[in-house]
Order: sequence, then C-alpha cells, then structure tokens
Amino acid sequence: MFTEFDWIGIARQSPAMVVLIICSIVTVGVAIERVYYFWLRRGNPDRTAREVTQRVQRGEIKEALWTCEHSGHPVGAALQVIVGSQMDRPENIDEKLQVVLTNQKLLLERNLNVLGTMAAVAPLVGLLGTVWGIMRAFHDMALVGSAAPSVVAAGIAEALVTTAIGLLVAVPALMLYNHFARRMSVMLIMAENHARGLRTAMNGSGGTPGARTRTKDDPTAHPVRGRESVSVG
Repeated sequence: MFTEFDWIGIARQSPAMVVLIICSIVTVGVAIERVYYFWLRRGNPDRTAREVTQRVQRGEIKEALWTCEHSGHPVGAALQVIVGSQMDRPENIDEKLQVVLTNQKLLLERNLNVLGTMAAVAPLVGLLGTVWGIMRAFHDMALVGSAAPSVVAAGIAEALVTTAIGLLVAVPALMLYNHFARRMSVMLIMAENHARGLRTAMNGSGGTPGARTRTKDDPTAHPVRGRESVSVG
C-alpha cells in the first residue's frame, strides 16, 4: 500500500512531512545518545556500596574514595560525599548529598525533554499535515469540478499519511522517555539509600574509622572526675 505513494512528492508539497522527518531524525539521535550514556553509567550499586563500606570499616579511606571515583553509577558520587565528609556536621553532610544527587539528576535527564517534546509535538504536526492535505484535496476537487471518490481518494489518503508518520514518531519517543525517566529515578533512589546506609554504618561503628577509643583510665575521658581528684589543701 505505502509503496504506491509518492513520498518525495508528499515531502515537497507538505511542510508537515518535512517537519516530521526532522523530528524522527532528532528522536533517533537523542535515543542513541541516551542509550550510550546510560550504558556508560551502568554498574552494580550493591557491590560498590558493600566494597566501600568494608574499606571504610577497615580504615582504608583512600581506597574507598578510589572505589567511589571509579564507579560510573551515581552511587559512587553519593558515597564519596559520605566518605569525604566524616568530620562535617550532619546537616552539612545532608546538604552536600542533596547537591550531588541534584547534579547527577541533571546529567541523567539531559536531552530527555527533547524526547518528551517529540512525543507531544509529532502527533500534532501529523494532524496539521492531514488537515493541510485534505484542504488541498478539496481544492483540487473544486478545480476538476467533480466529487467522484476516485478524484479525492488519492489526495485524502496521502493527507492521512502525515498522521500515521506522526504517531510512528511519537509512540517510540514516549516509550523511550518513560523508560529513561524510570531508570533515572531508580538509580538516584538507590544512590541515596546506599549513601544513607553507609552513613548509618559509620555512625554505628563509632564515627571516624581508626579513631582512638577512650577508656576509663584515660584522664581525658572524665575531665570532671579528674578535677575532683585534686585536693584543695
């Protein structure tokens, strides 16, 4: 059926078809770029978090930071904040974590708005092309002076092609947009959960790894009691 259409002629006569061709090229290009980028950011966040936690508990801070820096998953950047901010106040750590997660979100959602725009605009452009084609078909019918179906059938069929092309562009764009948005949300949630889990593990192990543990014989552990033991006279 579609082999009988004059695609070059439709593209020349319908500006909407030219716009749809451009939209399809942009959609394919953005989809390939986002697939490649998410493939680079893949990783095993559970294994990364487990390895960083074990190294922090052993006091291997430099090795833990190295693991975070070489992790493509957003969990690496989130864990790096926790490991590198052990001496900061809790509210400062939370602020740094939110900043890092926001930056990771900006990187992951880059160009996703283009896919969303293509999914919304392509059907409308196709509908505009159909209306334009039907107007041309009725204009040609008026010039011929006949309302026979054979006169308008070909023109209307060619006009409806733009709607079909618009849907063919919009449906994959919408599916890709939802897929990447869902994957981005999961990656960020896992990164935040692992970062807070590492923070809890560090607090439960006594804070900074390798810190000296005070005992009851340490005079600095009980400063008040030490002053009381000094006789006055």
